[in-house]
Amino acid sequence: MTVMKLTKEHYKEAMKLSEYAFQYKVPEEKVEERLDMMDKHHQLYGVFSGEELAAKLHLLPLEVYIGGRTVRMGGVAGVATYPEYRRSGFVREMLTDLLETMKKEGCTISMLHPFSVPFYRKYGWELFSSHLKVSLKSESLVMKKQVPGRVKRHVGKDGHSEEIENVYDQFASRFSGMLKRETRWWQQSIYSENTYAAVYYNESGTAEGYLLYEVKDSKMTVEEFVPLTPSARTGLWNFICQHDSMIKELEITTFESDPLFYSLKEPRIKAEVTPYFMARIVDAEAFLKDYEFASQERTILTIKDEYAPWNSGTYEINDGNVTKTDAEKGEISLSINALTAALFGYMRPSDLYEIGEMEGSEEAVARLERLIPDRKPFFNDFF
Repeated sequence: MTVMKLTKEHYKEAMKLSEYAFQYKVPEEKVEERLDMMDKHHQLYGVFSGEELAAKLHLLPLEVYIGGRTVRMGGVAGVATYPEYRRSGFVREMLTDLLETMKKEGCTISMLHPFSVPFYRKYGWELFSSHLKVSLKSESLVMKKQVPGRVKRHVGKDGHSEEIENVYDQFASRFSGMLKRETRWWQQSIYSENTYAAVYYNESGTAEGYLLYEVKDSKMTVEEFVPLTPSARTGLWNFICQHDSMIKELEITTFESDPLFYSLKEPRIKAEVTPYFMARIVDAEAFLKDYEFASQERTILTIKDEYAPWNSGTYEINDGNVTKTDAEKGEISLSINALTAALFGYMRPSDLYEIGEMEGSEEAVARLERLIPDRKPFFNDFF
């Protein structure tokens, strides 16, 4: 079985496989646009059975924020196999081959949206971000005390501005995992035909927050609620409340610990938390060396990684420096999955220890707890 990098002559065949597997149809007038996007922004890999493309996946070279730093990330998308070739090991071979490719290309982490969490966990990807979806009735739209700034509304992608991108970048750098968006990504992947943007400006005219939302059939759907300051949070909420005569329902999707809803007059609301995206450390040594630890303590980790064996081994972290050692076992032993969840902030080391996903002494786990910043994970895109 050989995994091949697909060329342009295979793109239509790959698109047909996606249509079959994901049960959709690309409109004829959009076919060339879709093929052009694949050629410019995707790398495609596949396995053939004779002359037929049996399985394929897409690699998207992207960057994400880990706090104030950005790292190269390999986005995995469009993983598909024709049913007659399923359970033949094709996807396993493609993912294993892709891990080597990503490492060679300098991607220290990878992300994907899973069709099955257990399936991708087996190959080292782990949950790292959840969405909080809140539904409110119009009677819950109670305005807060007015703030001195103002909100300006824009229509769709034509109203997109560098100000919105700057606000997003500042907001994204507070989290682990947020995508670093290029203007192209905003235009192609963020806005739909019905998207509105509302930007909050402070008294000096500086943008401090924005909303991306749609209003349809008496329902307002807020896809991005991005305030940088308390005033922006209040100003954007009040702007939402001004729609109370137009809508019967409000739905907001945001990060799991967004403090907005605590401050509502009636905070007993319908809220649903759903695990969303998965991440995987591709190159543990490079990622650890670039990671910004919260303290200068020392610990020694032994990492297990079946599908990226270059990660398996023992690493000493001391005074912010990382060294791969010849020691057989460190103070803490954990899988690449657990390491990913911990370093992204999705699970604290103490929690992983409690559920048996991390082995070591309580003292060693406490040191690792202090080493990892208390930074929230979030991912608000899709590919």
